[in-house]
Parts: sequence; structure tokens; C-alpha cells
Amino acid sequence: MAGDPMEDDDSLISPRQGEPAGTLSVAVRLMTIDDIPAIYHLGDELFTARNAPNAHRTWDEYEVVGFYQTDCEFCFVAEDENESVVGFALGTMIEKHHSWTYGYLIWLGVHPEFQKSGIAQRLFRQLKGAMIDAGARIIMVDTDAENTASLRFFRKMGFNNSRQHVYLTMNVDDDRRRHEERRKERIIRYTVDELDKDD
Repeated sequence: MAGDPMEDDDSLISPRQGEPAGTLSVAVRLMTIDDIPAIYHLGDELFTARNAPNAHRTWDEYEVVGFYQTDCEFCFVAEDENESVVGFALGTMIEKHHSWTYGYLIWLGVHPEFQKSGIAQRLFRQLKGAMIDAGARIIMVDTDAENTASLRFFRKMGFNNSRQHVYLTMNVDDDRRRHEERRKERIIRYTVDELDKDD
């Protein structure tokens, strides 16, 4: 689930040191194993139930580790002059047999203090280049239909042909409780039966 990048102006970002005063120096590079905690904590701040109530993916430490293990060539971070992670993009490739190869941007997040500074654009461009190099013919992204800032950003990046998705949920809390009660009853019965056998 791509986040709310809320990017509008790429001119504020300086990728190199020595740029004019007043510019923000941020480097975009491939993710390393040392970036996992910082990415996780930033995502945990950005992808909350309040900010992404309809997210069909869950943000947790396994998401970041999983992407690093399986798709590290499609994982980028933006770091500031203090080498702090201020943004990230995590993606994957989907290869269909006898079909096109798709790039899929799963997570895109920028620290709130750095939003609207062009970082998300730079992260996306790096990811897009890596996906094209890997043979992608189409790049996909999804976001909440009510997340107008993300929709505006992705359209600015060239995405179009949007489709509405319907995600359904089912509250199984009562079922879970009943299941747990039955499990406890089985354990008690088994324990009693074992004790009876010993007598």
C-alpha cells in the first residue's frame, strides 16, 4: 500500500554536497541491511490504522525484512546529510508466464518533516529505473481511493487507468473466542483422560 507521499516540488532537493545554501541534501540509494530498523520505525509512524484504515497489507517488521531478502534491488532509501533515513520505496516484480513483466510499488513513505520536498519523486524514479532495467513493461501501485494526495502524486508520476477495488473484511473475533474455548476444553479433557489412565 503506497503511503501518502504528498510531493509537489522536486526543486528543493539537492542530491550532492556543495549545492547552494538553503537546499536540502538528500541522497537516494539502495537499501542495506542496516536500514531495516529505520525503515520499519518510519513506516510504523506513517502506516497507522488511522492513516491507512483500509490498507490491505499490514506494516510490520516482516514486511521490511521480507522485501530486503527477496527484492532488495527494488528497495530504496532516502537519507539526509546526517545519514538518517527520511524516506523509502519498496517494490517487487511480478512475472507472468507468457505475459508481460510487471513492477509493483508496494510501499512509499516519506518522513512528515520532509514531505512536499521532492523525495518521493526521487525514490519513485530510482525504483522505476530499476524496474525498467529488470524488464518491467507496466508498473502498478495501489492506494486508498480517498487518499487524494497520493492519487495526485501518482498521476503526476504518470500513472493512469485507475480502477476501483473493493476490499471486504470479516470480524472473526467471536469465532476466535469460541475456537479458543473449544481448544481449552480439548486440552482439559485430554489431561483428565491421561490422569484417569495413570490411576
